[in-house]
Amino acid sequence: MEKDWKKVYFSGHLYQVEIARDLLENNGINSVILNQKDSVYKTFGDVELYVHENDEQRALELLKELKH
Repeated sequence: MEKDWKKVYFSGHLYQVEIARDLLENNGINSVILNQKDSVYKTFGDVELYVHENDEQRALELLKELKH
């Protein structure tokens, strides 16, 4: 990932990260999903959500409710 992007959310389930991405997009924050899941063993790895560092604090505030 580029140095200007920060991980703000991750999950073992793609659908949860897509919900987080939709929340950010609806609030004007662009984000990128990076799937780190193992292609053979689907139980290994996470799906990660990144935003530009300028949006990191706002994104974390919006995503507080989604974290367990």
